[in-house]
Amino acid sequence: MTKEAKSVSTEIQGADDKLFTLEAGKMANLAGGSVIATMGRTQVLVTATGAKQARENASFFPLTVDVEERMYAAGKIPGSFFRREGRASEQAILVCRLLDRPLRPNFPDGFRNEVHVIATVLAADQANQYDVLALNAASAALMLSDIPFDGPVGAVRLGYSTDGEWIPFPTYEEGQEGTFEIVVAGRETSTGDIAISMVEAGGVAGSIPKYEAGAPKVNETVLGEGLEASKAWIRQAIDLQHELVTSFGAKPKMDYSVTADTTDEVYEAVAAIATDRVKEAMTIADKMKRQAAEGAIKSAVREELSDHDGDLIGGALRKLTKKVVRDRVLNEGIRMDGRGPADLRELKSEIGVVATGHGSGLFQRGDTQVLNVTTLGTGRMDQMIDGIDPVSRKRYMHHYNFPPYCTGETGFMRGPKRREIGHGALAERALVPVIPDFEDFPYTYRLVSEVMASNGSSSMASVCGSSLSLMDAGVPIAAPVAGIAMGLIHEDGKYIPITDILGAEDAMGDMDFKVCGTADFVTALQMDTKIDGIPADVLAAALQQALDARMQVLANMAEAIAEPRSEVNENAPQIVSFEIPIDKIGEIIGPKGKVINAMQAETGADISVDDDGMVGVVSIASADRNAVAEAERQVKLILDPPTPEMGATYTGRVVNITNFGAFVNIMPGRDGLVHISKIGGKRRIDKVEDELSLGDTIEVIVEDIDPNGKISLMPAEFADELNSGGGDDSGESSGNGRGDRGGRSREGGGGRDRDSGGGRGGRDRDSGGGRGGRDRGARGGRDRDGGGRDGGRGGRDRDSGGGRSDRPKKAAGDVEVVSFNEAFDAEQSDRYKD
Repeated sequence: MTKEAKSVSTEIQGADDKLFTLEAGKMANLAGGSVIATMGRTQVLVTATGAKQARENASFFPLTVDVEERMYAAGKIPGSFFRREGRASEQAILVCRLLDRPLRPNFPDGFRNEVHVIATVLAADQANQYDVLALNAASAALMLSDIPFDGPVGAVRLGYSTDGEWIPFPTYEEGQEGTFEIVVAGRETSTGDIAISMVEAGGVAGSIPKYEAGAPKVNETVLGEGLEASKAWIRQAIDLQHELVTSFGAKPKMDYSVTADTTDEVYEAVAAIATDRVKEAMTIADKMKRQAAEGAIKSAVREELSDHDGDLIGGALRKLTKKVVRDRVLNEGIRMDGRGPADLRELKSEIGVVATGHGSGLFQRGDTQVLNVTTLGTGRMDQMIDGIDPVSRKRYMHHYNFPPYCTGETGFMRGPKRREIGHGALAERALVPVIPDFEDFPYTYRLVSEVMASNGSSSMASVCGSSLSLMDAGVPIAAPVAGIAMGLIHEDGKYIPITDILGAEDAMGDMDFKVCGTADFVTALQMDTKIDGIPADVLAAALQQALDARMQVLANMAEAIAEPRSEVNENAPQIVSFEIPIDKIGEIIGPKGKVINAMQAETGADISVDDDGMVGVVSIASADRNAVAEAERQVKLILDPPTPEMGATYTGRVVNITNFGAFVNIMPGRDGLVHISKIGGKRRIDKVEDELSLGDTIEVIVEDIDPNGKISLMPAEFADELNSGGGDDSGESSGNGRGDRGGRSREGGGGRDRDSGGGRGGRDRDSGGGRGGRDRGARGGRDRDGGGRDGGRGGRDRDSGGGRSDRPKKAAGDVEVVSFNEAFDAEQSDRYKD
């Protein structure tokens, strides 16, 4: 029988307008446990289901966490071809890791049953983030299920405001208005304190201007206070989960078998014969030599204890090695490579190692080596994100690659795994706060970290390599950022933080605490633990120890490059960006893009025009600095065009043709009109297209500029004729054919070749200068003498009244003056709005 649904709610302390609700029994009742978490109008359903039997031959706990971001949650249809959600987004993968890390340590040792936690986002209100809601709901679902789980785990997101206050469960807007965000998860200890089990944090883009304006910087002291402050809200989330379990009721926990790595008997036998050999091997600093020594010990012990199970011997050796390493740190303060708890490995920094890269940095710490390459692009190269949160575009991207050879192994090269995505996101988050605003440096960034060799802390080496390559590329970052990985050895209430951990120390220690920052403030944090939790004061001490190490790393990086280059790398595109009045966008683009395309073709630069509703923004990019300068000059001539001189002659290009004339561009941003009455001199023409085509070049003279800046042009070849005041009295062709026209040419076609009678190529004019196919005497049924229509259109009899009788006669030789202001205005308006 289905239980009645129950819900519990609490008002978030310090934020009375935020209500946090957990509900069970409404959906997914066949799952082991299911809970809906709600804040505002954001809802996420989390289910937890466990297999009844242990997975065979499993050497680890098979926990799987999946996050399903449904586009309907944000009222969207997926943008994919099939309009259906596909593989998990990068954001969903990061939330998977966020849930997995604090939950995993709370399952029993030796528990090998498969457990599947699924978080499905049902509603995303674009204000409240779902990730921390999902983490609390996952813990509650496990508490209600039949799965053995030593919870609950509570979590909170805190935003640090410019006023120096920690805001619980900040909205997207509140988070962006601050300078730092941190997610903290923890559990209640037997003493009633809250122990921290996971931290994920990072600075907000645009933090530097806020710091410069007086906002308090997020340093180690501030973070220590934040970790301590988080306990109150973690406790509130834990209490809410307990209330839900009490109200709804939890299922009886399943019976399960424990898969032991070894037995006491086997461990004692292995320890008796291998302790001294393991101690000696654990003093070898070189990773490959140490692994070879471990392999030799394992083979020898298996041979000597052949009557015992080989897998149990392997488990006993791992347990013995861990004990030897930890005891040496706890009792002697010496680590496996001979360093003290706060000592760094040897550091090396180098820039400019990739010849064609826009920027590159090679950073090495001990055996760990990472190559980072920066590629710069225009604003249009930013990443479009089709997700359920308000973030739709990203212009800083960090991709982290971890090939098999970096650990001396073989393997498959298949796309990025969750770990690689997570490490890339951490390195990205560490550098975002120091990246210049787009208005100051209009580039898109893609950084790629290639892990060349890994012996611990490759993600932090990626952060250091990123700073080196960005400065090598000439990106004006606010300050270089370095990262350091801290570990922890805990035994019987004793905590010893260790600096710059090896891969083996990560595996055998109790904490992996990554800290990134500049010399003045922290930009990113990530902490995982293998124990129940760590006191906040221990983490605060580890932060201070990390600062000392970070300063040493920054000093080493400064030996390679102390500050960004003064100009972008010669391999990178030069980008110039500036604002323009929004009403000028049409002039720069031109009809159907003709103006901007012509400038791009002429200069070879890439020109883009965008607007934010208030102002327009022009971006010009090219690897050729001269091309950028010329394109910028042409654009600015359109914005503030020069004034042509009266009577001056210009070579222009026909850019538009209308029924009343042709518009000719004589300089950037300056078009003038050659009226149809002047195109043929004093010879009458019927259609502009008979004389000119788009793209033709023609020499013109500035005849007039009216008070509004409208320019009247005349063809230079007919200037004397038009200014003479003479001409025939009918406006018809006089029969004098024109020879080759000087000053006009077509692109790719040369001039117009007219025959001796004045006819144009392709049209056979008679000796009287008539056009082939047209008899101007009769003109296709027009009877110019008698008027009227005879099977055709009657012509106007200009002498005897075929036309309007009230029109004043035009004296012979007069030139007809045509006003074109209205037509010009209409044409220009239509043209620039196209």
